[in-house]
Amino acid sequence: MHNYTLPDTGFVRLPEVLKVFPVSKSTWWAGIKDGRFPKGVKLSEKITAWRVEDIRALIESYK
Repeated sequence: MHNYTLPDTGFVRLPEVLKVFPVSKSTWWAGIKDGRFPKGVKLSEKITAWRVEDIRALIESYK
């Protein structure tokens, strides 16, 4: 089990997402492409992050 907890609000990068929703990177990106997982927000050209609220909703939908 993981020891990482999501912050209350804000954004998280992919490594943090995968600590609380343990799938491979390729599964994560495929899930975004087919609509199973939330799309990220581009913070800059090379940085994508996800809203904490979207990740919490995703986790709840799988319980």
